[in-house]
Amino acid sequence: MSYYLDLFSPETYETFSKSQKEVSGFRIRQSNASQRIHPGDKLICYMTKLSRWIGVLEVLSESFIDQTPLFYEKNDPFVVRFRVRPITWLSKEKAVPIRDEKIWKGLSFTREHERQGSGWTGIFRSSLNHITDEDGQFLEKVLDVQNKEEKNYPVDEIEYHKWLVQRVKGPEGDVSVSVPQETESGKDELHDEVSVRESIKMQALLAKIGEKMGFKIWLPRNDRSRVLNEWNPEPNVMLDELPLNYDPVTLKTIEQIDILWLRRRSIVRAFEVEHTTSIYSGILRMADLLALQPNMDIKLHLVAPTNRRDKVFEEIRRPVFSLLEKGPLAESCTYISYDSLRELAQLKHLSHLSDSVLEDYEEVAE
Repeated sequence: MSYYLDLFSPETYETFSKSQKEVSGFRIRQSNASQRIHPGDKLICYMTKLSRWIGVLEVLSESFIDQTPLFYEKNDPFVVRFRVRPITWLSKEKAVPIRDEKIWKGLSFTREHERQGSGWTGIFRSSLNHITDEDGQFLEKVLDVQNKEEKNYPVDEIEYHKWLVQRVKGPEGDVSVSVPQETESGKDELHDEVSVRESIKMQALLAKIGEKMGFKIWLPRNDRSRVLNEWNPEPNVMLDELPLNYDPVTLKTIEQIDILWLRRRSIVRAFEVEHTTSIYSGILRMADLLALQPNMDIKLHLVAPTNRRDKVFEEIRRPVFSLLEKGPLAESCTYISYDSLRELAQLKHLSHLSDSVLEDYEEVAE
């Protein structure tokens, strides 16, 4: 018997809580990870945004694919499924905060980190990550005790309801959208200057990783001199011109994307690195690209600091980005944190790895 992580957003938590709690679903990209989970294993459930442990589910079946709507009326993305039995399931007011002193000190992946830092968040990048037996047994016991004692942890209902994703009618059925509540203030010039320098380092790091994996690299002309101060490519790795046959508007849009990995005459992955307080520019370029070329098959990624994660997900699910002809931008574009990118860059034998390794470091807007 082993333990695995099951992540819930406030929206999926509410939906699952109202169901018979007999099936837990995951995205198709997690089908490989699901193969290692078997009957008798346990899913330790955690709610993002609220940052609380919410329950334990026992797995009753092998994984299976089922297109029948589970969470949404149409186009439900959670098609990789397990039959489950709830051992413990807590209301949000009873769910246990991860930053509770006892919990924080009791878990191997948090106890050595500052509570307000981001170094502990790696395990929460994706559902179905393995949890050690020590941590799994600890959490199962804590949640069992809480189920009996029912200690109350107040929830800011106004803030909680801001996190609940809204549903609107799209051309292919209902889609999830978010409507940001606040407007950010003007730029802090010093902060922005620091952010730009950091983003250049991230562009250079992406270029180094792509080069090691055998890709040609494209950088916007305005960024090249600064990125090349951080990265010294081998001859013929950085492209002077894009070998693509698109209309001028599409080409101009593609040329402005922060970094592209290409193989022969095809773009394999495109990255936008957040470098302003608003984060709109990168998202807009990704959306423009999909609007201009809805049939283009490119993996898109937004790279930003961990403390901008929720803002990225909030903005990417705005209605304007959720009603594209190709489908919601959130389904085509994933998030990678600066910390995850640095972790990826430290992997040994990058030159022997497929670019699919990025799937272990990216996060999807749930």
